[in-house]
Amino acid sequence: MPQRLTTDRYLFGAILALVFFGLLMIYSASSVTADLKYQSPYYFVVRQFAWMLGSVAVMMALKRTHYRRLQTPAVAFTAVGVTLMLLVTVYFADGRLHRWIRLGSFSLQPSELAKPALVLFLAFFVSMRARAINDRYTLLPAGITVGLVTTLVAIPDLGTAIVLVATAAVVFFVAGLNRRHITEALIVAVLGILLAVVLKPYRLARAVQYIDPDYQIVDMIDPAGHLKAYLQKSLTTKDTRYQAEQSRIAVGTGGIFGLGLMEGKQKLFYLPEAHNDFIYAVVGEEWGFAGSAGVLAAFLVILWRGLRAAVRIPDDFGRYLALGVTATIVFQAFLNMSVVLDMVPTKGIPLPMISSGGSSLLSTLLLSGMLLNVSENAG
Repeated sequence: MPQRLTTDRYLFGAILALVFFGLLMIYSASSVTADLKYQSPYYFVVRQFAWMLGSVAVMMALKRTHYRRLQTPAVAFTAVGVTLMLLVTVYFADGRLHRWIRLGSFSLQPSELAKPALVLFLAFFVSMRARAINDRYTLLPAGITVGLVTTLVAIPDLGTAIVLVATAAVVFFVAGLNRRHITEALIVAVLGILLAVVLKPYRLARAVQYIDPDYQIVDMIDPAGHLKAYLQKSLTTKDTRYQAEQSRIAVGTGGIFGLGLMEGKQKLFYLPEAHNDFIYAVVGEEWGFAGSAGVLAAFLVILWRGLRAAVRIPDDFGRYLALGVTATIVFQAFLNMSVVLDMVPTKGIPLPMISSGGSSLLSTLLLSGMLLNVSENAG
């Protein structure tokens, strides 16, 4: 009789706590604006709840599916192939933002699906080539695949592309990639990120304003003002330091224990994207340092259990799958928190399981289902 697996209660509990806390915070952060814009304070939370039902079902299905059943070229290459097809499709289907594929009221963000697709590909390919990780026949196809996916994702969504690059870096580092190749990969990644920033005036403006808010350095470099004019071509309220400043005000106002649920003020037309990318600022204002630390602690539990699973699982595929999933979720969470706390330049990226967004929730819970199964099999 096969041994019955025991659910990782710590990991499962942390995931569910974040998902349901996210629903609560989406309602708190969006109810007023939703009522004014859509004549219903429940507009955003109802949509998130519907996505949550489907996403939890997917997570539970993957939780019950042995991770080794995913260790096939059919799964790995189909996931990447479908994702690439969707990323190309969305470029033409959404001619302005290149982000959404819309079918009536349903919308899908392919860049979010790139995360589980790339994690599956990396786990399969690196485990298959583990003994020849520094061979050119390993590095070339892996580099082309990672580069193609991240480039297509970076066109509309640089934040997610950075998460993908970080995930690939973690997997290859643990797999034993030598220092020379690591250095080369980092140089290519940094140059790619810089190019993506420079080619989009609003991205460059955000980076420059974070480093040089008064344009003193810019004026010294370019006295004629051409660079400043280029940066200001794209400036709107949401592109300036305004968003970061309002976020800091929200977090600072919360103090130790916060103003109380629904009592936050910055979400009332002061803080843009309060229910999306900057929902952690609403958490800080309404729940204070204690609530913010609680959210951080939940992601640290995911980090702990994910690393534990990676260390204890006996095979390479399970190890790299656990590492990839953990790196993706935790790095994205830390990046979002860093943006909200004004530790890095403003970048639109959701807080996993808490920010409003069905595609993001589906992607994260899909990853979580795989991690839960690996953790359960790790014992």
